[in-house]
Amino acid sequence: MTLQENRDVLADQDIMAPTVKVGAVEREVTESRAPKATSPNASDFADIARHLHAQGDVTDTLQSIAEMACEAAGAQMCGVMVVHRGNKVETAAVSDPLVQQADDLQLAVGEGPCLEAIDDHSTFIIADTVTETRWQAWCRQVVDLGIRSVLSVRLFTQAETIGSLNLYGAQPHQFDHEDATLAAIFAGHASVALSAARTESGLREAMDGRHLIGLAQGILMERFDLTTDQSFAVLRRYSQDKNMKLRAVAAHVVQSRGLPS
Repeated sequence: MTLQENRDVLADQDIMAPTVKVGAVEREVTESRAPKATSPNASDFADIARHLHAQGDVTDTLQSIAEMACEAAGAQMCGVMVVHRGNKVETAAVSDPLVQQADDLQLAVGEGPCLEAIDDHSTFIIADTVTETRWQAWCRQVVDLGIRSVLSVRLFTQAETIGSLNLYGAQPHQFDHEDATLAAIFAGHASVALSAARTESGLREAMDGRHLIGLAQGILMERFDLTTDQSFAVLRRYSQDKNMKLRAVAAHVVQSRGLPS
């Protein structure tokens, strides 16, 4: 993806003006804090974007997002939740094992800022989990984990919602509107990088699948004196009869030098 395409995607996401939702008790506190002197600048985010795009695969990209988000937004811990087909949500990468525990609690109670960021398409700040009136069942439990502040930002592109980027702090009132804006900018770059990694991974898997099928066809052609079309028809028939994916049938042929029984 070109630099201009990155800019277009980020502009379409309107990341410079995220919708930030904070609890009523904490709103005055988070809006009145002074700007931070160590906020990342445009050059820093350019370096972040290049680093994320340089990762080898989806797993590496996700882990880099979790680790780099901590530094970009000044959080102690960070995690990435992703949405799969069927709207199944899971934690795909964490910078600290405590994040996995906190995310698991959200999935268990069915509520929390990370899930809400995905569903509501907004950015959420919890200034203090002790006094937060939203998601009380979850907040009461993560206080015991030492989590006092939370910032959750949606990860998305024009085509899809990818998940959410979730930052955790050990101190109350750790995140404010400036942090939310910085996290949204980071999330925009992360979304583009992750979408590109997913696309590349999908293309690579498709190419590997075609190669595997070609190898299986070659084995069948040599063993049973079949043509290219006939060997593919055999693979497709076994796929249908055995209720197996075509790639799985091909893999079996390559590994065992024979068709599934």
